[in-house]
Amino acid sequence: MEAKANGIKVEEDRRPAIPGPTNPMVTPLLTDLYQFTMAYAYWRAGKHNERAVFDLYFRRNPFGGEYTIFAGLEECIRLIANFKFTEEEIAFVKASLSPTCEDGFFDYLRGIDCSDVEVYSVSEGSVVFPKVPLMRIEGPVAVVQLLETPFVNLINYPSLVATNAARHRFVAGKSKLLLEFGLRRAQGPDGGIGASKYCYMGGFDATSNVAAGRLFGIPLRGTHSHAFVSSFMSPDEIIEKSLNTSDGSSMCEDFVSLVQTWLSKIKYSSLLRGIFGETNQSELAAFTSYALAFPSNFLALVDTYDVMRSGIPNFCAVALALNDLGYKAAGIRLDSGDLAYLSCETRKFFCSIEKEFGVPGFGKMGITASNDLNEETLDALNKQGHEVDAFGIGTYLVTCYAQAALGCVFKLVEINNQPRIKLSEDVSKVSIPCKKRSYRLYGKEGFPLVDIMTGENEPPPKEGERILCRHPFNESKRAYVVPQRVEELLKCFWPGSPDETREELPPLKEIRDRCIKQLELMRPDHMRRLNPTPYKVSVSAKLYDFIHFLWLNEAPVGELQ
Repeated sequence: MEAKANGIKVEEDRRPAIPGPTNPMVTPLLTDLYQFTMAYAYWRAGKHNERAVFDLYFRRNPFGGEYTIFAGLEECIRLIANFKFTEEEIAFVKASLSPTCEDGFFDYLRGIDCSDVEVYSVSEGSVVFPKVPLMRIEGPVAVVQLLETPFVNLINYPSLVATNAARHRFVAGKSKLLLEFGLRRAQGPDGGIGASKYCYMGGFDATSNVAAGRLFGIPLRGTHSHAFVSSFMSPDEIIEKSLNTSDGSSMCEDFVSLVQTWLSKIKYSSLLRGIFGETNQSELAAFTSYALAFPSNFLALVDTYDVMRSGIPNFCAVALALNDLGYKAAGIRLDSGDLAYLSCETRKFFCSIEKEFGVPGFGKMGITASNDLNEETLDALNKQGHEVDAFGIGTYLVTCYAQAALGCVFKLVEINNQPRIKLSEDVSKVSIPCKKRSYRLYGKEGFPLVDIMTGENEPPPKEGERILCRHPFNESKRAYVVPQRVEELLKCFWPGSPDETREELPPLKEIRDRCIKQLELMRPDHMRRLNPTPYKVSVSAKLYDFIHFLWLNEAPVGELQ
């Protein structure tokens, strides 16, 4: 008996066979040189097997907001489940390091895997906040050090672009269809594939990226470009003019003539008379040809020449001809101009067609808009009033134009059961030491109130019991909370031994659903675009005292002369 989840085959003995990373470039060599130099120095000093604990987290929410979507976990687990150096890789590392490095170190690399590493993580697709560990990685210090760069790389962009997608979804609203069209503008093939996956996770409905559709099962959407429209010269180019009815019961021998008949009816109809004169016939030929190819899914790009004087009348003529044969056109796409005005005028035109010719539902024909859209333009369209049903968004979404990186960090917080702290004159860069547990506390209305970190051995917060939550570094910021629900955030996704119990990696659709549900749980003032209320991240009173004790203990005492 076998079951499959997210491409992972689970045998009867419950030993999961986890495939390698989606991108074949993700290997043990996908790391910075200094990880190898440190690993050698650890090995040379006999420290390489010392048990270390690292936290992976970020310091600030992106895009001026107050929340982030955690993404990229599955790829991290795929990496460590298959972490093994090949002889060719070891030879390259040897050639890249100093010739004084001893051969025994390379024998050590040959034996490395992640069977002694444990990974505790927030579930992928969760809403997360600064300072709270997204992942806690435990294991031999040299091995975990080698995981730092790939883990940060595999979490940074996915979390950033998933957050960007979630922000676009929030502005567009739940009812609008969001389409990711960014492949051609993404930073290379990997950026394009990753953007499609994580934008879908963040709330988009579909992608134009065929490779991502195949890899991840994301719904695909697409129509045609301006080049297709301008490639036609006249309807005379259409050789095959026949089209079967939708039920296959009969055939229209000359669909081109049927379209021309409908265009004439529209032109001289009482409600639409005077709106347009002669439409562009090469555009009409392109629309007719595309409808003959895809009669059940006809969606036309209408702004090649003139939207209201040519594109919309031509589309309606083809759509009405299709309607005669039992087909329903999908709609139109606007890719330039005043999208608010044009969408409203187009809707009026569609409603007039429905009223004039008695075609039920024609007034609700789909309107898609594209053309370098971003959060700001979506917000502006909402304020102006528009009739767009779907948005195709590319460049600003996938490149994360508003912010280049999330800024994840990977900090040592404990070694050999001894807590460690990283100090800085910039308080935001001071790390929170020791192995910790993290919880989300919910209030009476069901909204999350605060995330709290505690020491590993502290008793967990309990529902209905008051707990003091303290800001990690500001002594005056503190509050008592009586949680109505307590959720522990870090779960074991890699226990080291495949025999041990661990959290399964869910399918992408489940992760997307988790993301949407988590965003719906957030208080609206945390979500708004302008001046959102900061979400509170805290530590327990005991952990607060320990942070400041260790801080004073590690910071050198100055001397005035």
